Amino acid sequence: MKHALLTSGALMAALAWGGAAAAQTDLTMWYHGAGNEVESKIVHQIIDDFNASQSDWKVSLQSFPQAAYNDSVTAAALAGNLPDILDMDGPNMPNWAWAGYIQPLNIDQSKIANFLPGTKGIYDGKLYSIGLWDAAIALYTRQSTLDMLGLRTPTLDHPWSKDEFMAALKAAKDSGKFDYAFDPGMAWTGEWYPYAFSPFLQSFGGDIVDRSTYMTAEGALNGPDAIAFGEWWQSLFKDGYASANQDPADRDSGFINGKYAFSWNGNWAAVPAMEKVKDLVFLPAPDFGHGPKIGAASWQFGVSATSAHPDGAAAFIQFALQDKYLAAFSDGIGLIPATTTAAAMTKNYAPGGSLAVFFDYSAQEAMVRPVTPGYVVESKVFEKAVTDIANGADVTDTLDAAVDEINADIEKNNGYQKQ
Repeated sequence: MKHALLTSGALMAALAWGGAAAAQTDLTMWYHGAGNEVESKIVHQIIDDFNASQSDWKVSLQSFPQAAYNDSVTAAALAGNLPDILDMDGPNMPNWAWAGYIQPLNIDQSKIANFLPGTKGIYDGKLYSIGLWDAAIALYTRQSTLDMLGLRTPTLDHPWSKDEFMAALKAAKDSGKFDYAFDPGMAWTGEWYPYAFSPFLQSFGGDIVDRSTYMTAEGALNGPDAIAFGEWWQSLFKDGYASANQDPADRDSGFINGKYAFSWNGNWAAVPAMEKVKDLVFLPAPDFGHGPKIGAASWQFGVSATSAHPDGAAAFIQFALQDKYLAAFSDGIGLIPATTTAAAMTKNYAPGGSLAVFFDYSAQEAMVRPVTPGYVVESKVFEKAVTDIANGADVTDTLDAAVDEINADIEKNNGYQKQ
């Protein structure tokens, strides 16, 4: 009996020891998608699958409303309370890396070799973040509008030139069939402006900042190409092709209701538009002289600089890169899957799918916003400049003032050298 009790005690001890050894280490994750039920369901599914797939790590999620997310991260960084895993908007990543919020992401690089370029958050030669999707913009119109106006249908290989685009807007305006020929989306503010409108500037040959050094905006934002962009931009509103002061309701439904001949919009708006507009077509960006350009980089995952378990955080992010999850996000919220193999698993982005052209636009036209910590300031300066120009401000004076403001910020931060 004594021997049996000893054996039983040893077994209990062994089980207790084994249970302790099998306990999973907790990892915390913050996400910007609170309130989006479809998105949250997919994120929770990935977390549940990861937690069940191995015995080392257990991820727990805290979600924030998108509007409050960046401020919450900044406050947590100052207080030293960052989670292990963060998501972040792609263009903000360099600032967070420079400020010491995040660390390089140590994942198997072969896992992302075939990802769209815009999904890779690379700063100072290192990968800091990776996205499961990207977003792209196209020129929405109806095939019946193109036919009515006698316009050539542009393609990725043969986009409209500036002259062709302006001729299309003039034909739409002269037809008298529309409130405005073009809806650039002026009712949307914030990051929409640099994401949607700086590619026009870049297609003219300018930019928000000189990317060769990221030390000045001089020449990039106020040189001859940038001034040409500004004059063209102002002409859209001065000549009555677009409205500088758009009702938000018209941004949401104006094109669908026939108020606009052409609308500059993202793939995320495509599915509801297709439900209402049966002959909807998605045209590539016009070429204003330096190739057609659209924005790249959406939300991405990274590891906080203060994480005590960066290996576990990276393991979760690498787990989330499976095609089935990329496809689930695409089918669930309409964004572009990061790989061709994931796209092939989706309804809309598979070859021949109704949104497959957006994958091509993202792969061939997309340009990331300036990869610099100063972008968080530069984007706001650009937004104000294009708003003022649309409302009639002098183009050259406005762009010169924007350059001065950007350069002052760069100087104040010692060129955003590594801290």
